[in-house]
Amino acid sequence: MTTTIRTLTRSLEQWAPLAYQESYDNAGLIVGDPEAVVTGVLVTLDATEDVVDEAIRRGCNVVVAHHPIVFKGLKKLNGRNYVERAVIKAIKNDVALYAAHTNLDNVVGGVNYKIAEKLGLENVRILTPKNQVLTKLVTFVPVADTQKVLDALYEAGAGEIGQYSHCSFRVEGFGTFKPEAGADPTIGEVGRDEEVSEHRIEVIFPSHQQGQIMSALRKAHPYEEVAHYLTLLDNQNQEVGSGAVGELPRPLNEYEFLNHLKNSMNLPLIRHTPFRDRPVRRVAVCGGAGGFLLNDAVRASADVFVTADYKYHEFFDADSRIIIADIGHYESEAFTKELIQEYLSKKFHTFAVILAETVTNPVRYFL
Repeated sequence: MTTTIRTLTRSLEQWAPLAYQESYDNAGLIVGDPEAVVTGVLVTLDATEDVVDEAIRRGCNVVVAHHPIVFKGLKKLNGRNYVERAVIKAIKNDVALYAAHTNLDNVVGGVNYKIAEKLGLENVRILTPKNQVLTKLVTFVPVADTQKVLDALYEAGAGEIGQYSHCSFRVEGFGTFKPEAGADPTIGEVGRDEEVSEHRIEVIFPSHQQGQIMSALRKAHPYEEVAHYLTLLDNQNQEVGSGAVGELPRPLNEYEFLNHLKNSMNLPLIRHTPFRDRPVRRVAVCGGAGGFLLNDAVRASADVFVTADYKYHEFFDADSRIIIADIGHYESEAFTKELIQEYLSKKFHTFAVILAETVTNPVRYFL
């Protein structure tokens, strides 16, 4: 049995849908033939030229990275910089390059949950849930067909709210219609007014699944013309969003926590704001550059905000409300490789999923 790159990427995108990437991002299959058979996957943080060399050496024709090697548009491919050289080498050697970036940041069980796991946090949840990523479907079904239609919608992915599935609302009423010439009505006759006992059904679903939801509805619904309407919701989706927050099993003093953070994340150093002489229990995290979430971490009553890429003046924004702990961009996301490897190793058994040995961190510390 073999696995194609298309099958591999579809699995990754069920876990971290591309619809959840930020507007500036470039996640997904960047280089490669979707129909090629996977011989091995090398997992890395960055798909540099050295990583492509390692993939070739180790018999892997797919590199799955966290960061997209192509972030901005490429107008030329002549090897003038590290991005172009990596892409050229990948193309020449039939190595596919795939990135799971902010879409993997933004899902439950993603990058930020891995950081929380390393820190031993409990009761972990999304720090800043996204809105306008859910859609409500309302449709009208003959009472006798209600369960058949609902089952089809559930199977397609509708009706899931947090830890609950098969969620819907229904109310009974009467639908009226008159089939005109050329119609082929399931119920009633052409030219005659009809009144049918129907259920008004309401379900919600992730907006990016609209195509499959509507296909399932039309296939299961008995009517020739399916009456329905769709509404994009402003509700927050607690399963999708930026950052994460959770609690330590027991409070630590600030020195103990930073020592715990340093050891758990294998850090050479931590840049942080002054201690507040308060115990640390609730911790907010965001892999990579998370400064935009500072106020959300404060509103969540976090004692410490663990992230990266803080500039000098931005540290003042803590304003004694919270401790900012900047652990470095690479260091904050280093365990994303393990996260991806764990997922793929459980899903696929026809090829090896290997952690890259190449260290792609461009930052060095002179201690």
